[in-house]
Amino acid sequence: MQKALYNKNDLRNFVKEMISGKVKTLEFYLNFTLEASRDIKKTTKYDSIREEIQSEIYHLDKQMFSLKNMQRQMQKVLNSSSETVKLGSVVITNKARFYISVSLGEFFYEGDRFYAISEESPMAKTMRGKRVGDEFTLNNIHQKIEAVF
Repeated sequence: MQKALYNKNDLRNFVKEMISGKVKTLEFYLNFTLEASRDIKKTTKYDSIREEIQSEIYHLDKQMFSLKNMQRQMQKVLNSSSETVKLGSVVITNKARFYISVSLGEFFYEGDRFYAISEESPMAKTMRGKRVGDEFTLNNIHQKIEAVF
């Protein structure tokens, strides 16, 4: 894995903007679904459709709660540099690039693949407290930490 210098503040803002974009998209779908539920006629003929829409609204609300929670969690993610892996760290191993922040998954930043992972994830727990040069194995995949910032 090639080392590259990344501006941690820009990376943090990028992740925050990704979450905000997902919230806006979800708000659109939620409003659209709510509007559709109001348009369904109030007869027994349409009960199953109303139930499906209510189920969809419930799932969208759960996703929205999760995204809003991610936004709150990102407030705890600081840009301070550290020699050891902790919340807010960017960790580059010989296999991947990780941003210990929220459980957002894979994303691309400045043309490179990153994984935003929660500090509670097994990967982050395994890496916590490790330094450059330390090695670890998780799920039979051996990795060496090449950079922490």
